[in-house]
Amino acid sequence: MNSLSDIIISASQKLTDSDSARLDAELIWAHVLGRDRTWLFTWPEYQPSSEEISEFQKLIARRIEGEPIAYILSRREFWGLSLECNASTLIPRPETELLVERALSLDLPDCAKILDLGTGTGAIALALALERPSWDITAVELSESAFELAQSNARNLNILSVDWLQGSWFEPIGNDTLFDLIITNPPYVEEHSPCLKEGDVRFEPRTALTAGRDGMQDIKLIAEFAIDYLVDGGYLLIEHGFNQKNSVSSELEKHRYLSVNGLKDLSGLDRAVLARAPKD
Repeated sequence: MNSLSDIIISASQKLTDSDSARLDAELIWAHVLGRDRTWLFTWPEYQPSSEEISEFQKLIARRIEGEPIAYILSRREFWGLSLECNASTLIPRPETELLVERALSLDLPDCAKILDLGTGTGAIALALALERPSWDITAVELSESAFELAQSNARNLNILSVDWLQGSWFEPIGNDTLFDLIITNPPYVEEHSPCLKEGDVRFEPRTALTAGRDGMQDIKLIAEFAIDYLVDGGYLLIEHGFNQKNSVSSELEKHRYLSVNGLKDLSGLDRAVLARAPKD
């Protein structure tokens, strides 16, 4: 019978389309065995049972077909939080941690009111709530299944301070409610973009990815209406595609936002824009 190490090597060789083949195989084995990856390194000579091998083979076959590892394991880590994931919403990505990092660096009141639009798994809202328990955080999500998933993540992490609202963008927010920061990772992919046929994106819901012909449909809506929900000088922080910085910045300036600045991710790509509402 082959050892755990032998099976991992063999499976890695079959994952020809993955740029993290060894890691994928290790994560799937850890999931099957109910262990962490450290255990795999400690016991490479372990000989799995036939039942364990059968389960591993089922999951590795899904990965060979290109299904995202986060969907196979129903879990993804974001900002140190282990989040449930499923095909109802986007997979939280490391690049989006930039928004959390920048939000935490802003000069906001101790009891700041924060709005997370299109929360998906709840990743941004939950990360901010973890780091700033005194902040008053509201998260909005349109998809019913994603809305339920975000609340499930909150319960599992015992982060119970976020106010979850279901609806489209600002629809469920009271007209007289103002926020110190509105933060969002909206759909921004062009509806006919070739990237929709590549990698993990193939399996993610189109409604959470695409926003019209130029990918700007939802960003334009947010830029137009967010200013009515921000305190004087309040912040708007929007994630966007690597080639959309100028379009997003122009849209914000058109709606009278001030101090419009782009943010780059760890790969040096334009990833987000931060702007401020005018002070009357």
